[in-house]
Amino acid sequence: MYRLFILLFVGVLFVSCDSDVDAGEFVVGSDNLSVTNKVILIDTATVEVSTINFDSLVTSNQSRILLGNYDDPIFGKVKSDSYFELTSSGYNLQTTSSDTEGANYVFDSIRMVLIPDKYYYGDTTKVQSISVHRLLQKVKPNSEDDNFYNNSSLSYDVVSLGTASFLPQPLRQDSIFVKLDNTFGDALFQKLKKREITTQEEFVEYFKGLTIQSLTTTSGCVIGYGVTSKLQLYYSKKVTDSETSILKEFTISDYAKQFNRISLDRTGTVLSELPGTTGRLSANLTANQSFIQSGTGLACRVDFPNIKELKYITEKGAIVDAQLIIRPVNNTYSKTYPLADSLNVFVADQLNRIGGTLNSAAGTPIYAVLNKTEDEFDENIGYSIPLGTFMQTEMTKQSDDRSALILTIPNISKAVNRLVLGNQKNIGNKIQLKIYYISY
Repeated sequence: MYRLFILLFVGVLFVSCDSDVDAGEFVVGSDNLSVTNKVILIDTATVEVSTINFDSLVTSNQSRILLGNYDDPIFGKVKSDSYFELTSSGYNLQTTSSDTEGANYVFDSIRMVLIPDKYYYGDTTKVQSISVHRLLQKVKPNSEDDNFYNNSSLSYDVVSLGTASFLPQPLRQDSIFVKLDNTFGDALFQKLKKREITTQEEFVEYFKGLTIQSLTTTSGCVIGYGVTSKLQLYYSKKVTDSETSILKEFTISDYAKQFNRISLDRTGTVLSELPGTTGRLSANLTANQSFIQSGTGLACRVDFPNIKELKYITEKGAIVDAQLIIRPVNNTYSKTYPLADSLNVFVADQLNRIGGTLNSAAGTPIYAVLNKTEDEFDENIGYSIPLGTFMQTEMTKQSDDRSALILTIPNISKAVNRLVLGNQKNIGNKIQLKIYYISY
């Protein structure tokens, strides 16, 4: 490694300046800049890329019901189901004078209304099927932090209250109506009519909530629905031969009591041997590719194992700028599986524990921004990350600890978008690190 750095002195750039220079992330004073100072471009440093797995992501309080499933040709089988508690603004039936009018009320129908929130991922040209079930457990987390996670679940009645199959049109935001079992609806109606339920506590004791399961008999996409989705109970008042239809709605008022269970079956994929949360799967073992997927907890880890060696180039020197370009692998993205416009970048330790976001010298978060400029071979498409401050800090650390970068797609807890990235051995989609080092 030391010999490699000596050879790099052949291609030096001489710098002269009359004032302080902020070359990228690291500020160099004018007293240290002269015609004898040398700025070296280092583009052969080792970058290790791997895939890690956060096995638990908080999916409660995300303001999205996420439903659907699809068979991903690379990642495996993706599936999302949703669980939630319902409430009402009041538990009395509509009356105009006295409760005695309730004797004339009769049950009509009950249905679940799902309102798309424009999020979707996968193939929307295929039919989607869902099934509504009654919960047997209250929506109460087992964890101490009052959260539900992507691997959380609650027991429910296997007998469906109602199903629906439809062709998704998420951008049109057409509501999905699921007609529910009349026996269930009438039983709930009678409880209200007889005033056996008058409070939220009594309501939840009788009706703990619903889960909507995605049926795997069809596979195409995952759709997002708003937490404004609701349960609608219709009843009517008979007066002689005429009827007046009345609507009573039950909504999700406590978003912390709505969560999505998001699973990934990796059987038969290159990710089948993915280790636990503290481990990593080298891209060298997965066809020189690393993987990111929201919802299921897959993330890309980037290590710089030899960064400390840079301080031995000269007696006095500093990294004044650094740029990492990581590229999506060709033929792994399309209109069905689009690229994210940016990636979140975090700093982590050797056990994949997040210490915080990657920040600039000014303390603002740094994102990996996608360059969308297309060329004949898609060589220009990639995510760019400025790393000057990070690399300088890592090089000058007194301890032997090394930090790594963790890349995730935004909305990691409420989506299922995915991405495949290349390492240094990936032909045509190599990750590239450029370091600008000044000796003074």
